[in-house]
Amino acid sequence: MTAPLVTILDDEPEIRSILTDVLRDAGFRTQSFARAREFEASLKHATPDVCLVDLSLPDTDGLALVHRLALEQGASVIIISGRAQVQDRVTGLELGADDYITKPFDPTEVVARVRARLRDTRAAPRPGNTARFNGWTAHFDRYTLQDDDGVETPFSHAEAEVLRLFLESPKRLISRAQMQESLGGAAGESFDRAMDVRISRLRTKLREDPKNPRLIKTIYGAGYIFLGDVTWT
Repeated sequence: MTAPLVTILDDEPEIRSILTDVLRDAGFRTQSFARAREFEASLKHATPDVCLVDLSLPDTDGLALVHRLALEQGASVIIISGRAQVQDRVTGLELGADDYITKPFDPTEVVARVRARLRDTRAAPRPGNTARFNGWTAHFDRYTLQDDDGVETPFSHAEAEVLRLFLESPKRLISRAQMQESLGGAAGESFDRAMDVRISRLRTKLREDPKNPRLIKTIYGAGYIFLGDVTWT
């Protein structure tokens, strides 16, 4: 089996070298880039399993790049950045990143986070790429939600993971612990915040009433439950 490919985008040579060495030692294939232009050109020839992206890039806005990766490529994205402010982390997650690691970091933690991102995508076969529910069709092959009128709304890879988890277990309580086990990532405040952001964005795209959502219900102190009737094809 071909080893997973991890791409590294960071303008600091030392960071690229550290990440390349530790990921290769862990059995991953790697490609590293100092400029976003080179990185984006590489996507035409190879599809990475995980992208590690620094936000402070010399030739583009890192957050805008993360957003394009999540929406257009459907890529799994982990931000690695020296920006440690809560707002930066929240913005990165809102724009579609799957995880956020601040510098300085422990290289072994990066490996663990990458493995966590891959665990779900390499799990047992899933029911299909299209799910229909309550007037909506979710196309997981092209990352879009389609309403009854045919209007399509894109969703990110991170949002897709959460939506799929709900659609595969309708009308069943899903606890935070179950979400963390299924989706990967370190448990704690950072994971909880990431889930809150993704669920809020999904509710918006599903045109839910924020005060009384009809599909994704919060069961306070317990988790979430998806109340739709789901058909997979």
